[in-house]
Amino acid sequence: MSFLQQLKQQASVVKSQQGTQVQALDANVQRAEEACQTIRHYLTDLAAQLNVIEPDARSLSLDGRTKWPAMKLTTFRFDVRQKVLRQKQVTDYLALGWHILPRVPVTNVARVSVNFPPDLERVESRLRAGFVKHARLEQRHPDTNKLQAIVFEHELAARASVLITPNHDEARLQVRLAGVVGLDTQTTQVPATAITTAWLDDLAKAIVGQVSSWG
Repeated sequence: MSFLQQLKQQASVVKSQQGTQVQALDANVQRAEEACQTIRHYLTDLAAQLNVIEPDARSLSLDGRTKWPAMKLTTFRFDVRQKVLRQKQVTDYLALGWHILPRVPVTNVARVSVNFPPDLERVESRLRAGFVKHARLEQRHPDTNKLQAIVFEHELAARASVLITPNHDEARLQVRLAGVVGLDTQTTQVPATAITTAWLDDLAKAIVGQVSSWG
């Protein structure tokens, strides 16, 4: 066999391997897109129903002591964006967002005071998770000017969201919840094949504050 023939054989093997890899990637893309379509139909319908119901929100608190008034979940909006992957239109992300507002409207702002680093970190984390508008103030001793506490004046309103970002090549989806289970964030990854009506029902239960695997 000539050297050229040997090279042709090697090239044929490489082409075969590349074809197998492309087929595997295309299959994963298909699975991810099927999961995205399932999510899209479910969350679009869910948003419409919850905008009518306006369910009660979970009990909320920034510091674990000062409770917010009775809140409701309202103004649900679903959004989906696309991108180009290997010359194909695919889903970039899917997002469901809503507001958490007092069931009886209020005009006053609330205050929480913290004076220990762990408490400060916890409160700041919850403010970020709920996109709570606030002002940070320093409380100092009138004589020594020593810092005594950090005071947060904040609105009694928050936002929450579910953001789902597919990884098409791996047929997996990253799911990020913000302000859903309290003023907190949760992130996980699930295989595209796990996206079923039962999985989405479990997510919907978490959104409306019922018992779910999300806590």
